[in-house]
Amino acid sequence: MDRFKVNEIDKIEILTLEDNYIDIASGDNSAIVSRPAPLKDMQLANSILAEHGFSALVSCTTKDRTRTMLFDFGFSRDIAARNADALNVDLAEVETAVLSHGHIDHFGGLTEMAAKIGKRGLELVVHPAAFKPNRYLLPVPGFKIGMPSPEKGKIEEAGFRIVETKEPYSLLDEDVLFLGEIPRRTSFEKGMPTAFYEENGKEIWDAIEEDTAIAMNIRGKGLVILSGCAHSGIINTVKYAQEVTGINKVHVVMGGFHLTGPVFEPIINDTVKSMKEIRPDYVIPTHCTGRKAALAFEKAMPDQFILNMSGTKLTFVA
Repeated sequence: MDRFKVNEIDKIEILTLEDNYIDIASGDNSAIVSRPAPLKDMQLANSILAEHGFSALVSCTTKDRTRTMLFDFGFSRDIAARNADALNVDLAEVETAVLSHGHIDHFGGLTEMAAKIGKRGLELVVHPAAFKPNRYLLPVPGFKIGMPSPEKGKIEEAGFRIVETKEPYSLLDEDVLFLGEIPRRTSFEKGMPTAFYEENGKEIWDAIEEDTAIAMNIRGKGLVILSGCAHSGIINTVKYAQEVTGINKVHVVMGGFHLTGPVFEPIINDTVKSMKEIRPDYVIPTHCTGRKAALAFEKAMPDQFILNMSGTKLTFVA
């Protein structure tokens, strides 16, 4: 396995533009956690919205240089973009973008976010299987729920230059690593059994093999890993990040872990047990992790657990 260089970063900020949860009265700010203030002109008049989707702005600072990228775009056309406005975020600073996988709760807001960025030819890095057509969910036999796929033409029309890769891919001059296709090696992370696609008239199980994450390296503390939905398995994702970077110490594991609902609840305990063995300094479940899984992580790893929300900025420093 080739190893990929990931620069040591002095400060990493992850600003969540969209997540499934919001509590504007939490009052739990800290050196790491900064919650959004629902204020406009010192009036309680600035709402931050939550929905089943994810989008985050990631900034890496070394000395006096800051590089910024966008990770996913949220579900609805305008929610992540609206939250960016409410948070006074200047998306013109974005230098590159990543789509973690081809599900609409991660690409639905792409056009609006691209307009906020306001650049042409900005690279959007994605696994080629994200564009797989004719996807659907089959929660019970005969009950078929269509899953829209991203369209290359619309993405390019929005201003992005698509970079397709199954392999790890360096971003921002090696400040960030796109992990590419993640090997599935654990015994319990088996993917989404209800996901299918149609090809040549045949129904085929959808491994969602494009699902991926990004990895960064905080100076002296180790990896910061951000996943979209972890359909490849969050433990598989972390172990692959360690493998391709050659960095074993993990500082942060953040993102959707896809442990929600009766299909995935049986693997919550195995996932939590394996995460404890990895020993990250912080574990931050988002989006599709689910209430029961988030509670399990908080109970098992109370000193490492951070509750994420729409509008939350997390700051990790060397």
